[in-house]
Amino acid sequence: MREGYEGTGPGAITPDGCAVEFYSRLPVGDEPDVISAAVPAGAHILELGSGVGRVTHALLERGFTVTAVDESADMLERVRGARTICSPVEDLDLGETFDVVMLASFLVHNADIELRRRMLRACARHLVKGGCVLIQREGENYHSDLPRERIDPSGFTVRIVSAGPVQNGVHSVRAEYEFPDAVWTQTFRSRPLTKHQFEEALKEAGLRVDRYLTEDRIWVRAVPGEE
Repeated sequence: MREGYEGTGPGAITPDGCAVEFYSRLPVGDEPDVISAAVPAGAHILELGSGVGRVTHALLERGFTVTAVDESADMLERVRGARTICSPVEDLDLGETFDVVMLASFLVHNADIELRRRMLRACARHLVKGGCVLIQREGENYHSDLPRERIDPSGFTVRIVSAGPVQNGVHSVRAEYEFPDAVWTQTFRSRPLTKHQFEEALKEAGLRVDRYLTEDRIWVRAVPGEE
């Protein structure tokens, strides 16, 4: 386990506290619609932090080619139909470029600033000329108005129990995921970023916002910055 990260519940738990069995049950949301509307049809997507392939499989069904990267071999065992690479995102250097690089799952909010920098640089170095990076940010109320819960139409409950400060702008977040037959918890560290801080982090990696893809600004399309 990484320091400050913990997970409980049935099945394998990844170094950042994610439960493989939970993510295998999680339904795909509107992510494929957002992605499809922002990138060329048939694009080759480098998906960083793919997990079990929840979004990967939906993208494959839409005609995209996907290379799925995750640091957890247990997660990647669930991916079907895509090339898979087991590696930490921040260390990835394939010597290849892709039409689209995707950094979802709030990975841009890594508590370690240097790791975040390395992740964004990994995005930039794998991008073909004229390509784009799709990034998922936390919602603006993610660390406030807690605890809160959401009951998913498929029948499970997600609770964000707490998000307390640890040090230097980092919060320790505790989440619970309750199904009728199983409960998982995850504790992880997250660094909230204002819109300005997020855009400055992109600039450090040679990227800039092309446009925000959703009204809540959670999904972002970024492109290489001006030379």
